[in-house]
Amino acid sequence: MSFHQQVVVDCRGHLLGRLASIVAKELLNGQQVVCVRSEDINISGSLYRAKLKYANFKRKHTNSNPRHGPFHQRAPAKILWRTIRGMVPHKTARGAAALDRLKCFEGMPHPYDRKKRMVMPC
Repeated sequence: MSFHQQVVVDCRGHLLGRLASIVAKELLNGQQVVCVRSEDINISGSLYRAKLKYANFKRKHTNSNPRHGPFHQRAPAKILWRTIRGMVPHKTARGAAALDRLKCFEGMPHPYDRKKRMVMPC
C-alpha cells in the first residue's frame, strides 16, 4: 500500500485477524489508518466456538480487585482495536505512537463517509 496522509479502510466482509495484521503493519510503518464499519467484520470458524472463546475471555479478571482489569470491551470497534493492539508492541514508545495513529468506528461517521474507502488485499 502506498503512503497517503490518511487511509480509510472499509472493514465490511474482511476477516478479523487478517485485516488486523495488515493494519498493524501499516501503523508501524507510520501510516494513519481509520477503520469504518467494523461491525461487519467476519470471524472464521463456527459461531458456537467463537462464543465459547469470548465467554472464556470475559471470565478472566484480577482476583484481588476485578475492577483493575483486564477490561473486556463488547463494541465491535473496540474488539478490532484490541486485536490490532495484540499485534503491535504497545508497551514501547514506537508501538504506543502506532496505536495513536489508529481510529476505529462502527458505521461511517461524518468526516469519513465522503472519503474514498480502501478494501484491504486480504
